[in-house]
Formats: sequence, structure tokens, C-alpha cells
Amino acid sequence: MPGPLFENRIVLITGAATGIGRASALAFAREGASLALVDIDTVQMEQTAKEAGELGAKTLCLQVDVAQVAQVQKMVSDTVSHFGRLDCAFNNAGVAGGILDLAQSTEENWDRVININLKSVWACMKYELQQMLTQGSGSIVNTASVLGLVGGPVSPAYTASKHGVIGLTKSAAIAYAPKGVRINAVCPGYIETPLIDKVMTANPEYRPQVIARHPIGRMGTAEEIAAAVLWLSSDSASFVTGLGLAADGGLTAQ
Repeated sequence: MPGPLFENRIVLITGAATGIGRASALAFAREGASLALVDIDTVQMEQTAKEAGELGAKTLCLQVDVAQVAQVQKMVSDTVSHFGRLDCAFNNAGVAGGILDLAQSTEENWDRVININLKSVWACMKYELQQMLTQGSGSIVNTASVLGLVGGPVSPAYTASKHGVIGLTKSAAIAYAPKGVRINAVCPGYIETPLIDKVMTANPEYRPQVIARHPIGRMGTAEEIAAAVLWLSSDSASFVTGLGLAADGGLTAQ
């Protein structure tokens, strides 16, 4: 019988405190991974670590502001110092940025969303790749969005950031495929997470509109996206790199 998919592998997850990050951490834990969990919210991150530990995973919790490049560099360094290597990274931390049209958006909002959603992915990949290249292997998955594949009329900064994540993913995938590192992005539709719940609570009329955009007739779950992340990270996807995988209930098929 084959062992767990990620037995003896070290997986780093940003945005691990809640939502897709937490669901992915628990899914990796069930498959034998050791986890470096990263978030700015230490309370919720420790809860993720507790649940992963109950599944048998060894964990390391790191409080990091992923928009700060020096902190990201230390994040990777601390992970490798603790575990000895880095096999997979899931760059998932992000913010929604609110619902507003471009003409009403602010420079402060633009800079915050771009820094957390896009600059952080660049910084994470920069230092993750440096380690993976010394090993000659590795897999990186970045969280993009369906709004990295189509337009979002009331979320200009978020949409631009996620288009940027997909472009960055493709560019890096081409560059590092010959060197043994695969890089992909997952593009979720609208998922039931605390991030989305906050937006829906502030704008209750938005929920039925969002559900109507998905031919499957509902929003997705964090566990469904975690399953896609595990596949992209695993040896089962060994011939897959540079992909923006839409897990969106058919939204972008229309």
C-alpha cells in the first residue's frame, strides 16, 4: 500500500489561520505533511496548528506580514532552519479590498490590496525558489481567483492583483520548469470563507447575485479548493505547470 501523498514533505502555507488556508493545512496534514503555518492572526493560526497536530502533523507557526519582504525572507529561512527543507509552498494570504468602483477607489486601498495580494506572492516565490533551486525540486501554488480570469467591475484593485498573480505564476513556471520546480495557481470562484462572509455581511444584497453567477447553483467550500491545491502540489500533477486552475462552479465557462 502506498503511503500518504505528502509523507516526509515540508509544506509552507500563508494565510493559514482561516478559510482556504486552514482547510488546506488540514488536508495536507491528513496526507502526512509537516507544516509551516503563516499568518498575521496568531490566535486563529494556533487553532489551525492544534487541529493539524491532532491529525498527526508536525507544525511550526510563524507570525508574518507577507507585505513586508524582510519578514517573508525570514519566514522561509525559519522554515528551512526548523525542518531542513521546503518541498511545497501554498501562497494563499490575501485581502478582498472591499466593494467599490474604480472612480471611487483610493490610493490607500489600491496600495494595500496590491501589496498583500500581489507583491507578497512575488516575495514569497522569490525566497521559496531560492531554497527549492538548491534542492532541485519543489512545487508552488498561488491563490489567484476567477477575478484573475475575468473582470470584476466593483473590485478593481483585487481584480488587478489576481490577474497579476496569474501572470507572475505563468512567467515563473516557464523560467523554472527546466530546474525541477512546478508553479501553478488555483482560481477559486466565490467560496464560503470568513473573508467573503465579511463582504456579504456588509452588502447582504450581494449574496444572491454572487450565487446566481455560478451555474452549479451555490458558492464553493474551502475544502473543495483545498482538494485542488493538494492535487496541484502532488506528484499526480507532475506534468502540470503554469496553470491557472479554475475551481469556480462553472463561472468562467459562461
